[in-house]
Amino acid sequence: MGILEVKGVNKRFGGLQALGDVNLSVAEQTCHAIIGPNGAGKSTLLNCLVGKLIPDSGSVMFDGQSVLGRKPHEINQMGISRVFQTPEIFADLTVLENVLIPCFAKRDGAFRMHAIESVDQEPEIKAQAEHILEDVRMLEKSAMLASALSRGDKRRLEMAMCLVQQPRLLLLDEPTAGMARADTNNTIDLLKEIRDKRGLTMCIIEHDMHVVFSLAERITVLAQGSPLVEDTPENIRGNPKVREAYLGEAQV
Repeated sequence: MGILEVKGVNKRFGGLQALGDVNLSVAEQTCHAIIGPNGAGKSTLLNCLVGKLIPDSGSVMFDGQSVLGRKPHEINQMGISRVFQTPEIFADLTVLENVLIPCFAKRDGAFRMHAIESVDQEPEIKAQAEHILEDVRMLEKSAMLASALSRGDKRRLEMAMCLVQQPRLLLLDEPTAGMARADTNNTIDLLKEIRDKRGLTMCIIEHDMHVVFSLAERITVLAQGSPLVEDTPENIRGNPKVREAYLGEAQV
């Protein structure tokens, strides 16, 4: 049994079947990719995992506990964090201040903007934030405003804001979207390093097959809201159903 178990999940929006009988098992300390064409249900599934949507039927279990009916912050407290496709950061704060906010939130159960002003009185909190920034190769930019960062750096900052909460499962929605190839390769290396160092389980949605095949041990392919196949990257590459439905001859 995996740390994340999705069984028989269905979700409709009016007459649209967004998810149809989705089953997914993610083993602990692995990277599991969810791929498929636009409209296949990938983001809908991710939203069900973090409490933004409630399935019409089925179950979602994390480490033996149901996430259904829990609010997003409660799921976050269970040990699940999410990196969004468009980085959700505080543009008017510095890089360090962005990471300090979830530091205080984890300790006190609420976002405390005013706590940033007194952080020098709590050096252990600042040290924790700086350690995370070092892990994502952002420490030297800690004094920069988040609004001045490149897209790749904003993505790394959001990862830092997730990692400081010490998750066990990190969900990543297209973590390399809009990046140049060099930034993409740096992000792949960074994610491998973070996973190995922290023993994290990762689940990614990604269109870039270079990223998927570089990171994932298992891949689930969705087509029109339903699982088409789940297999290893090696078998996915040569699967004729996947070629026809999604990858295309030029991408495998």
